[in-house]
Amino acid sequence: MKKTFKEFASACEEVLKLQGVPEEKLCEPIQEGKWSVREIIGHLYYWDKFNLERMLPDMHDGADLRKFPDHDEHNAEAISFLQDEPVEAIVDRFVETRQVLTGKLVSLDGNMRFTIGGGKRKLSVESFTKIFVKHDTHHLKQIAEKLSEN
Repeated sequence: MKKTFKEFASACEEVLKLQGVPEEKLCEPIQEGKWSVREIIGHLYYWDKFNLERMLPDMHDGADLRKFPDHDEHNAEAISFLQDEPVEAIVDRFVETRQVLTGKLVSLDGNMRFTIGGGKRKLSVESFTKIFVKHDTHHLKQIAEKLSEN
């Protein structure tokens, strides 16, 4: 498996480490006015769910995939969708969805190219995945910083 896909899959290991952290700590905002760790994991899950259900089925050579949804609306929808879910369930949803998504991305033809939302940039499955590896890195760093606080 290519490094990009390994990095994408490795987010599961990082998120599973949260199972030993008290739920109240995971529900505190990472900073004033920011999401909690619980909400960040829900946010990552919801993007994976979107990619698995809406983007991946249309990925083929020469395709023009739908544009990404408005980020603010999508993120608000994620928080609402998961509002009654306990942290453990959100972690489980994330890990399960990430594993399925990774497996499907890896199985696609690495040579195909597609665009998103009428854009000119041609993406491969790997370059598409790199977008979300960077996204994961940003949020996993936030989580690590929050959990390193006393």
